[in-house]
Amino acid sequence: MPPVVSFINPAQGPVSGGTAVIITGTSFTGATAVRFGAANAVSYTVTSATQINAITPAGSIGSVPVRVISPSGTSNATVTFTYTASFPPTVTGVSPSSGSTSGGTVVTLTGTNFSGATQVRFGLANASSFNVLSSTQITAVSPAGSSGTVPVTVTTPGGTSAAVPASYFFYVPVPVLTAISPSAGPAAGGNTVTLTGQNLLGATDVRFGAVLASYNVVSSTEISAGPPAGSGVVAVTVTTPGGSSNSLTYAYVSAPTLISVTPSSGPASGVTVVTLNGTGLTTATAVKAGGVTTSFTVLSDTQMTAAIPAGAVGDVAVQVTTVGGTSGAVTFHRLAAPEI
Repeated sequence: MPPVVSFINPAQGPVSGGTAVIITGTSFTGATAVRFGAANAVSYTVTSATQINAITPAGSIGSVPVRVISPSGTSNATVTFTYTASFPPTVTGVSPSSGSTSGGTVVTLTGTNFSGATQVRFGLANASSFNVLSSTQITAVSPAGSSGTVPVTVTTPGGTSAAVPASYFFYVPVPVLTAISPSAGPAAGGNTVTLTGQNLLGATDVRFGAVLASYNVVSSTEISAGPPAGSGVVAVTVTTPGGSSNSLTYAYVSAPTLISVTPSSGPASGVTVVTLNGTGLTTATAVKAGGVTTSFTVLSDTQMTAAIPAGAVGDVAVQVTTVGGTSGAVTFHRLAAPEI
């Protein structure tokens, strides 16, 4: 039984040839030739009894019959391929227009005359892979590149697209974090942390552990972030179109507690050095007695000394502030001088 050609896809291509065409029909096994009009296909592969993949030869504008020849005969000549004028492709859009220098960004190209594309390039480097979705759209995976902008070009049998402003892709370097200040804060969050590093412009998120934080990009080397509530020690990272940064460590600290003050009283006329007992005292930043800031020395996480200044006779509230917050108060009593 001679072969039968039922349909082809695509059914048109440039006069320069080179279009990859899938021919569907029957009785293709043992095919000895595929012809587009009077010209043999540049190449063809019989993939099954019902399908042949062929590359069109050059031709002239107009329609020609597509025929399959086998030892059992020549197919019908009712299915045609139309040769069109050969126009180079154009790239009118690249989305997203930026990605990491390490490559791997999936980019959608829009434009014209993409059918039969044989190459997509980012600057001088071939795309890691690409897929022609239609004559106006291609998806491509960016290769690794150096920081900066490069034109994205498409090559078809009709030529190579021109580099125009809309066709450029920006390679963004991976962000790097070098410091975090402060490196600890209250479990309730809400404080302000400064992240310093490199390549921080265009940040798309800042995370404390797995939780997103509010942030403001100050410059390419600085971000101001508001940690969310949390606990324990977490990794802080920044993500930009260039990728995710290395991580820095941030510790969530519980608010301190004060249990007792020893001695609990002293003369109102002079300074009394007291020992404060409690928890979470290691990161103390201030001690206040009656609202007045005083000097202190941290001995351990549960003990510290402080100098209660002279003042009015009576009770004085003593509080400790750490990076985790401010404690409740313990009472120190200032005593009047003895009368003679």
